[in-house]
Amino acid sequence: ANLVRPEFADLAPFCEAGERFYVGGWSGTAPAGWRVDAEATLLKMVWQGAAPAADDHFMPVRLTPQHVPQMLDLVALTQPGPFGPRTIELGEYFGFFEGERLIAMAGERMHAGRLREISGVCSHPDYQGRGLARHLMQTLLRRELQRGELPFLHVMKSNANAHGMYERMGFRTHQEQVVRVLSRSG
Repeated sequence: ANLVRPEFADLAPFCEAGERFYVGGWSGTAPAGWRVDAEATLLKMVWQGAAPAADDHFMPVRLTPQHVPQMLDLVALTQPGPFGPRTIELGEYFGFFEGERLIAMAGERMHAGRLREISGVCSHPDYQGRGLARHLMQTLLRRELQRGELPFLHVMKSNANAHGMYERMGFRTHQEQVVRVLSRSG
């Protein structure tokens, strides 16, 4: 069933040729001038755990606009989902560095009422399995819970490792949804 139908004519003035955007819960044929670039199933997960304890052993760095080139390099390598040069403006982002290289990051994106999305969670492949992403998420969880917000996130259904980590942390699957990446044709 079509739950959402994007108003393509209304979107056209805001999307340049080749520019991508994500649509959840919509299926069907894209109209002339538009194309479906990708389709996948994602899980929407909501926090149901207790507040994580502080851990002074890990001291993440608050990321700023000067870190955007390093953030974009890490995103290009790890593909954590939608992330552009201005995504950092949507919330707080934290990371870990080795020298000048950003090796892990996590931050905030969507915010509606008391809901706050954790997003951009990724670790450089050479540093995975060390708990860096988990510690960054715990930093965000503590901050959001202290502000009275309810953390949520999205994860691709095919990413079983991340899904399992999020469940062990205290997130629970709220909804499964098809998401499509669309763009205007040239």
